[in-house]
Amino acid sequence: MKSGLRNLAASVAVTALLAGAGQAAAQSYPIDTVTLVTHSKAGGGTDVFLREMTKYLGKHMGANFVVENVQGGSGAKAMAKLATSPADGSIFYGTTPTYINTSLLSAPDYTYKDLSPVTNVFLDPQIVYVRASSPFKTLAEVVEKAKAEPNSVKFGVTTPGSLDRQVMEKFKAITGVEAPVITHDGGGELLISVLNGTVDLGIGEIQELSAQLEAKEVRLIATYTEERLEQFSNVPTAQEQGIDLVVNKFRGIAGPKDLPNEIYAKWEEGIQSVLKDPEFQDWYRAQSLVPEFMPHAEYTKFIDEFAEEQQVFFKQYGITD
Repeated sequence: MKSGLRNLAASVAVTALLAGAGQAAAQSYPIDTVTLVTHSKAGGGTDVFLREMTKYLGKHMGANFVVENVQGGSGAKAMAKLATSPADGSIFYGTTPTYINTSLLSAPDYTYKDLSPVTNVFLDPQIVYVRASSPFKTLAEVVEKAKAEPNSVKFGVTTPGSLDRQVMEKFKAITGVEAPVITHDGGGELLISVLNGTVDLGIGEIQELSAQLEAKEVRLIATYTEERLEQFSNVPTAQEQGIDLVVNKFRGIAGPKDLPNEIYAKWEEGIQSVLKDPEFQDWYRAQSLVPEFMPHAEYTKFIDEFAEEQQVFFKQYGITD
């Protein structure tokens, strides 16, 4: 009996030691709690993406992750919070084209240049959707109605500095339609406007609409992708409907300037591990998100080039001088 108890005690001790070692190994990130900031409201695309990813970041990076919504100025307040926070790996920002566009279209106290790109995670296909009772079945029908009755079709987008707002400018230039474009604070508010008829259609992302698509409250009528989405193979692309418009929206992570190299390395390793997690893969594939990992150096170059392209676009379409 005593021998058995000694063996049991030894077994428990070894198990505890191994568990402690595993926990110590998992808790390798320099900071215990990390805040991920988004400029979108709860239910917006970036908010949904970050909150879902936190379920896996903790497991793979060994820290607690929380999401904070910092709204205002189409991302200006969120950028200011990041730019004035310590560069110790405790706070990051969920990046989308909005933070570039806001920097270029307004005069915020802090711009994308005051933040440091860390890694990119996804490309997020843009889709066009309508409420279930809408008479529009295709994007071509929308164009036909908008041309026949100028300003009769109301288009909904998110913030003034969002990529979908830019997409609408391209759409109007390509098709020649005249239509009011109504901006919102985020994807959640835009969805409500589509459902209640305030706008006739919205431009957004799949993850913002998952519940409503499943409940058949909204319908997709087009995608701004080169090929049809695998999960929605019955939805034609804009190109298939005679509108030559393809859009790639990026989703990544940025932090304060001058982060230690160790932090960049930890995030590069962590994001790659998270993207390989089978449970997370099930989620992002269902949302039609395309994994597009870029390490710090590559992502920094990508952001700089994207900003230059946006400046050219804004001048070309008369949005800026």
